[in-house]
Amino acid sequence: MLGFRKNKFRFVILIISIVLQLSILKAELFFKPFNVSYDHRALIIDGNRRMLISAGFHYPRATPEMWPDLIAKIKEGGADVVQSYAFWNGHEPVRGQYNFEGRYDIVKFVKLVGMSGLYFHLRIGPYVCAEWNFGGFPVWLRDIPGIEFRTDNKPFKEEMQRFVEKMVNLMRQELLFSWQGGPIILLQIENEYGNIESSYGQSGKDYAMWAASMAYGLGAGVPWVMCKQTDAPEYILDACNGYYCDGFKPNSYNKPTLWTEEWNGWYTSWGERVPHRPAEDIAFAVARFFQRGGSYQNYYMYFGGTNFGRTAGGPFYITSYDYDAPLDEYGLLSQPKWGHLKDLHAALKLCEPALVAVDDSPQYIKLGPKQEAHVYRTEIVCSAFLANIDEHNTASVRFLGRVYSLPPWSVSILPNCSDVAYNTAKVRTQISVKTQEFGSPSSYMTEPRILQVEEVVPTISKTWMTLEDPVGAWSENNFTVQGILEHLNVTKDTSDYLWLITRIQISEEEMSFLEANEDSFTPTLIIESMRDVVQIFLNGQFAGSAVGRWVRVVQPLHFVQGYNELAILSETVGLQNYGAFLEKDGAGFRGQIKLTGLKTEEIDLSTSLWTYQVGLKGEFMKVYSPDQHKFANWVHLSPDKLPSMLTWYKTYFDAPDGKDPVALDLGSMGKGQVWVNGHNLGRYWSKVAPKDGCQKTCDYRGAYNDKKCVTNCGKPTQTWYHIPRSWLLASDNLLVIFEEIGGNPLEISVKLHYTRTICSSVSETDYPPLHLWSHPDFIHGNLSISDRAPEMQLQCDYGHTISDIAFASYGTPQGSCQKFSRGHCHAPSSLSVISKACRGRNSCSVDISNAAFGTDPCRGIVKTLAVEANCESYSNLAASAVM
Repeated sequence: MLGFRKNKFRFVILIISIVLQLSILKAELFFKPFNVSYDHRALIIDGNRRMLISAGFHYPRATPEMWPDLIAKIKEGGADVVQSYAFWNGHEPVRGQYNFEGRYDIVKFVKLVGMSGLYFHLRIGPYVCAEWNFGGFPVWLRDIPGIEFRTDNKPFKEEMQRFVEKMVNLMRQELLFSWQGGPIILLQIENEYGNIESSYGQSGKDYAMWAASMAYGLGAGVPWVMCKQTDAPEYILDACNGYYCDGFKPNSYNKPTLWTEEWNGWYTSWGERVPHRPAEDIAFAVARFFQRGGSYQNYYMYFGGTNFGRTAGGPFYITSYDYDAPLDEYGLLSQPKWGHLKDLHAALKLCEPALVAVDDSPQYIKLGPKQEAHVYRTEIVCSAFLANIDEHNTASVRFLGRVYSLPPWSVSILPNCSDVAYNTAKVRTQISVKTQEFGSPSSYMTEPRILQVEEVVPTISKTWMTLEDPVGAWSENNFTVQGILEHLNVTKDTSDYLWLITRIQISEEEMSFLEANEDSFTPTLIIESMRDVVQIFLNGQFAGSAVGRWVRVVQPLHFVQGYNELAILSETVGLQNYGAFLEKDGAGFRGQIKLTGLKTEEIDLSTSLWTYQVGLKGEFMKVYSPDQHKFANWVHLSPDKLPSMLTWYKTYFDAPDGKDPVALDLGSMGKGQVWVNGHNLGRYWSKVAPKDGCQKTCDYRGAYNDKKCVTNCGKPTQTWYHIPRSWLLASDNLLVIFEEIGGNPLEISVKLHYTRTICSSVSETDYPPLHLWSHPDFIHGNLSISDRAPEMQLQCDYGHTISDIAFASYGTPQGSCQKFSRGHCHAPSSLSVISKACRGRNSCSVDISNAAFGTDPCRGIVKTLAVEANCESYSNLAASAVM
């Protein structure tokens, strides 16, 4: 018996050993285990200082099916690290019930990053801001007795620590930390707390120190970061966030200089202009950061993605989180930004040996009144950065015996302290012009056609079904209390919508008075303060609406004699995601709700009996669900029923052919939410931006702000909504829309989003391609960079080829993309050379030289090659060939 027990014990040990070995092998699919530390100069990865480029990418803002391609493009763009928050309200939607599936499968996401050979920076927070609903906090957190967020409050600290421990333990169990062979090299606790710490007084300072100590005590084995936290303790790295961080220094000499959020764009609000940040300025900011001693920089965002469902924060942040990022919302390259930054990263990597070798500050040389050099030199290597911070003028400077021309607001990077590899203001990457075009085949509904609507363009469907959502209470789950309740205390954020219904009696005497004095007295509903949207109905009829954040509402009402039902629909459009005292911000109404303009004294409705109904009947019935929509009483839509408020619409459509991203055009609709096959694409709203404030041209020079280089004036802020391909079937896709204020679904269309036109303009005096710096002949001194010609590189989206050349001229072409014209000097072979090199290919490259074009079309004049080409998908080209 004893021998059996010994053998059983050995068997168990053997199984455990095998499991551990398999786990280790699994981890080694990512990296051989390594340690991460730091000194005053840089993060130290496996014993070596590193200069690190990081790409912000939030996993819930894309589908898991999109993740591998996005990560691959991040790596191709030259990043070393992927950075993301952990979204508490997504992972723990109900207290104690966790969600790590689908778009919230963070383990899968981190593993995909590791498999690609990239590192990972996990920002646990758990407050994230991120223009995300409620800043990432679950709304149930508000209901814990005595809780106050982000301060020295025991209930909050207990909940926060529980989630942080959950995430750290999960990463440890999955062997995802660097010392386990995983990709995670950095963690973050809290987020930009320094911005609001003073609001909490001493309790704020105590909380910040507690958060740091708590996180550090979890023994994760990698460094922790606190951004915008100037009082971070010695054992926590403090970091910068902003448009520019080249002047930032950590709060201790023993810490490296980190930039956790380089804002390469800005978020967008409904009814506002769309911000853009020029590629030249972003590159300038990043180059200056590394020039002046920085060692880790993260793009916020590198891929922004989509606020699916009700995840957008606010109030009033749009569904798109494109953020003008190098990868657009659909996952396509945004050129020239992606390519210009890729070249920047390549140039910085060429400088990395010198940057990490210099132990302290670089040599500083003043080159002019607004020009300066920073030189990283040892006995073996030398790299230099030449900056011109003049916002207007080009400067000619002398550096180490040579003269260099520096464009305004630019940095030139010299990996060998002699030759310029890159200048931030000289964009030589192609420009991509994206389009939305109808796919093939055209989409039609599978049900019998009822409406015969003449189409100007191929709409998604000619036949729709409709369903009206009732005004006011619609279920037995409503309840009646005296007074006005706070919106979130009632809805728990399970819905954007909350009905408040009360009855107002108008006597015969009052009615006679109002009729006799209708020019002098108008009954008026006054709401002292409300947010975000309110719609007012009297006796089932729409009376008026208001939009704003804690604004006053004054709404005239027209009563009838007897009892009148006043129904108010309170709506949220993204919960507050930034600022102190988030738990107190709330939603709905504040102050009094009263009725004035009557013969009698004003009525304080705040003390009346109110019936509360959470959500919409259609939401409760899940009429958007493929399994549930058939149980509703849908009827065929008649054109004379348009537009209609508080109405559901549904139809079916076929997916466009191919693999290009799909966009839903909702420009004909008003405001609401949209579902495809049960997946909530997000809120939509055709709210129009102001007509003024947009610039005809965007000047990259000078400090950037979110009002500079905006577009879309006088147009709806967002009309296109991303439908991930993985959410689509080949045919019979269920589209369901809830429309609040009135729109026309008959004009909705589905289109493909892709790059249709690519342009480039490269001069023979531009810099040779960066890959030549790694060529063995150059490294061994057999090749001079100045001996190699510049190169034009063109590339269509993946799955597309260059179908035709719309313009090509080697000589002195004029104009800009889609407006090119020949100059006085032109090589006749231009079109044939480019066509031969590029047509039918996904990408091509052409030397900018006389030899490439067989002639010098104008001796003694600097030549430029300008090209405009069109891209077409493989599937479309194949279809055309068959026809």
